[in-house]
Amino acid sequence: MSERKASVTRNTLETRITATVNLDGTGQATFVTGIPFLEHMMDQIARHGMIDLDIKAEGDLHIDDHHTVEDIGITLGQAFTKAVADKKGIVRYGHAYVPLDEALSRVVVDFSGRPGLIYKIPFTRAQVGGFDVDLFQEFFQGFVNHAQVTLHIDNLRGDNSHHQIETVFKAFGRALRMALAADPRMEGIMPSTKGVL
Repeated sequence: MSERKASVTRNTLETRITATVNLDGTGQATFVTGIPFLEHMMDQIARHGMIDLDIKAEGDLHIDDHHTVEDIGITLGQAFTKAVADKKGIVRYGHAYVPLDEALSRVVVDFSGRPGLIYKIPFTRAQVGGFDVDLFQEFFQGFVNHAQVTLHIDNLRGDNSHHQIETVFKAFGRALRMALAADPRMEGIMPSTKGVL
């Protein structure tokens, strides 16, 4: 399998974002976004997905975090699409259950070429550390649309909103790691009966 790295820059009137990924990394991450809680969550993707991430973002945070969070998801999705290339030889499907104290979440991903998000998180609070938890759906929707994956996110239980979302991001990283792994029995083969993803 060839080197799976990519860098994408997205500039709009609202945001300027560069996302660099190495799908075969060691879980190293650097973030400059101005949104510390989102950075903490994206660090879970890197650590648990063994994906190197470098994300730099400037956005209209004086208005709110919405555009920046959504556009980081979009740019990250574009970088994943570029890095994973033709998808030959990958496992394709990934899933993970992750607990954190009282919280438990399940994430399932399919590098299907078809964007789809099922998102069920019954947050117990509207904000965590000043971060509007509604924006996590915008992040994942942006990622899904541009990585062209099907993603099912279910928080199965939890009383603490920080724990709820952290289990989701850890499970997301683990599911990505499984789906993007090389399948030695499928080397050079498209993991689809259609012959294309």
